[in-house]
Amino acid sequence: MSTQSQTMHLNLFLYNMGHHEASWRHPDSHSDQLMNFSYYRQLVQKAEKAKMDSIFLADRTSTSPNAVENGSLISYEPTTLLAALAAVTERIGLIGTVSTSFNEPFNVAGRFSSLDFLSNGRVGWNIITSGTASEAQNFNLDGIPDHSNRYKKAKEFLEVTMKLWDSWEDDAILADKENGIFADKQKVHEIHHKGEFFKVRGPLNLPRSPQKRPVLVQAGSSEDGKEFSTQYADAIFTAQPTFEDARAFYQDVKGRIAKNGRDPNQVKILPGISFIIGNTEEEAKEREEELAKFLNFSHSLIQLSNRMGMNLTSVTLDKPLPALPNTEEIQGHQSRTQLINKLAQSENLTVKQLLLRLGGGRGHFIISGTPARIADELEFWFLNKAADGFNIMPQVMERDLELFVDFVIPELQRRRLFRTEYKGYTLRDHFGLPFPKNHFITN
Repeated sequence: MSTQSQTMHLNLFLYNMGHHEASWRHPDSHSDQLMNFSYYRQLVQKAEKAKMDSIFLADRTSTSPNAVENGSLISYEPTTLLAALAAVTERIGLIGTVSTSFNEPFNVAGRFSSLDFLSNGRVGWNIITSGTASEAQNFNLDGIPDHSNRYKKAKEFLEVTMKLWDSWEDDAILADKENGIFADKQKVHEIHHKGEFFKVRGPLNLPRSPQKRPVLVQAGSSEDGKEFSTQYADAIFTAQPTFEDARAFYQDVKGRIAKNGRDPNQVKILPGISFIIGNTEEEAKEREEELAKFLNFSHSLIQLSNRMGMNLTSVTLDKPLPALPNTEEIQGHQSRTQLINKLAQSENLTVKQLLLRLGGGRGHFIISGTPARIADELEFWFLNKAADGFNIMPQVMERDLELFVDFVIPELQRRRLFRTEYKGYTLRDHFGLPFPKNHFITN
């Protein structure tokens, strides 16, 4: 396994036509290719050629007629698309989102173990709890469970899943044809888990995968989310709109990781950065303003309502955001709601101004400029301990990814801030992570 490098990690957040809400309307987008596999294959192979650590697929398990009319785009189920992408790539990591609120540990353990085998050890699981009533109502529920209980369930869900991944010891398979013994049954374990939320016998019907278990990724920045991620995650995706916010989050989370008895260097913090690139600052600004003209504010209010877990579709655009409940009363996405509310208040934004800010990055850091300026910003965050790397979020996917790969990454490589070649084959290799021990083996 490769040793941990002193260079940054770069993950491509692969999101439909791009991370700007109106990207699908832009002339450089080809929305007719949205369900065409070749579109995703081309993007991921481009990221792999640039030696990026991984790609990441989000997931949302609900939509509505109003949302799809105004541009809430359809998307593949992540693990299905990752299986196809595993067959057309060799080195880049493949991270997919699956919710602990609407699945069972046995299914998820088998799905990601299968993907890890198919990809020769390149898979990661982005663990979410989901946060909207509309999602819950697609899974035999009237509403979303409260925030703390979702994380309580997620913790047990993950613990069961890890037991299942460990249920085969590494040398369990004998393949002894002469004596007719395929596996040593003493090294295949029923887990007999009985908890508050799950009752699972085990074992998994797959041996331990190439990475022993997939890389674990988490994106919650609430108190519950940080407590969960600092106990379990190998990488943390986070939305931080400023360098100051990102550095404070970084220091807080790294401290919590150490208090939990883990090595802070082995948990990668990757803030999102949403960007538009131009040959000049003026060109980049023009492209940013052009995208803003395609925004549909009715749709943007629907998106804002979904992110904050409350109905804001009738608010007045030219007035400030209405007063929100206290954090502990929010049962949806607490950290994102706090972030958006802080942004609106600190800059005294009207709802329309807020929607324009959120349209390009949903609360993530947004920058437009030349490749050198983008590289300067990434370098500053990285060297000043606000990030171990970045979740790269092109606002217009094809156009801005190509510019990032062709101009920003070479500049980072020139500064010796990013790899020029892969040093390993697994996602653990790329992140400099050890292989986890099997908890059934005590010595």
